[in-house]
Amino acid sequence: MKIVILERNSAGTDIEMDFSDLGEVVCYPNTVTKEETASRIQDADIVVANKAPFCEETLQGVRRLKLICELATGFDNCDLEYCSKRGIQVRNVVDYSTAMVAQHTFALALSLLGRLPYYDSYVKSGAYSAQDRFSNFELPFHELSGKVWGIIGMGHIGRRVADIAAAFGCRVIFYSASGTSTCTDYERVNLDTLLAKSDVLSLHCPLTERTRHLINRNALKKMKPSAVLINVARGAVADNRALYEALTGGWIAAAGLDVLEEEPIGPDNPLGLIQDSCRLIITPHLAWASVEARKRCVEEVRKNIKAFLQNEPRNIVNP
Repeated sequence: MKIVILERNSAGTDIEMDFSDLGEVVCYPNTVTKEETASRIQDADIVVANKAPFCEETLQGVRRLKLICELATGFDNCDLEYCSKRGIQVRNVVDYSTAMVAQHTFALALSLLGRLPYYDSYVKSGAYSAQDRFSNFELPFHELSGKVWGIIGMGHIGRRVADIAAAFGCRVIFYSASGTSTCTDYERVNLDTLLAKSDVLSLHCPLTERTRHLINRNALKKMKPSAVLINVARGAVADNRALYEALTGGWIAAAGLDVLEEEPIGPDNPLGLIQDSCRLIITPHLAWASVEARKRCVEEVRKNIKAFLQNEPRNIVNP
């Protein structure tokens, strides 16, 4: 078996990734374009990738490929219908980053609610040492207890976030973007109710045609002016231009983002103009990427390859 790793660096060079005991391995640090993808997988039996595009254009000339292993949970880089038509399995990694994404969700929310960027700068600027009292709380901040925490996407991550929010004393409500959630531990509401009632709204759903720009101008205008939006799902779930309008126009109070519509952030994304970190925090798509999570991800890919070689149905997304 020839295993081609298209995006080795996406797991981090500090993490070991050695599949040589499973077959002949060819490794590329990164693969971006359709042309690169098509060229590099010509004689592959198994491909390991993250964002490289797999569609008719990149797969039509490939004859040996039988398995695409996603080095991630998401598989929106794959045309599943075409892969199935060609007899190519797609397997993903599930639940490897749940703990870290949930942790980062609260890191963003707590930083914004507590105005931590402002107060950190206040101390480091020398303003605190120059004042004549022991405390400073001139910029109001808020606690989570008693707030309504809304969730879109009640999968593994959404459930973990819900449990943590409840432990903080929040009332948790959620909207099922797919309409198929079986969760009964928390109150399920329609989208308009979720938008109107949430003090913190966190996004944990996959990107589909149903969820693309789910958080748009219309949705943002229905939210509380005091609300905080957290997106650790996919960038295009929230319309970035509409979110800029919402933040600069006072439709909502703040947003914490780990994902953007274009990554890295493009020069034409207006969110890059907002420098106030009490209003907007953006991190570079790292919520999934703790050392522990990346090690789990690579190990899960190994298990997926071994399962394929042993004809075991593990984590197949296009049966």
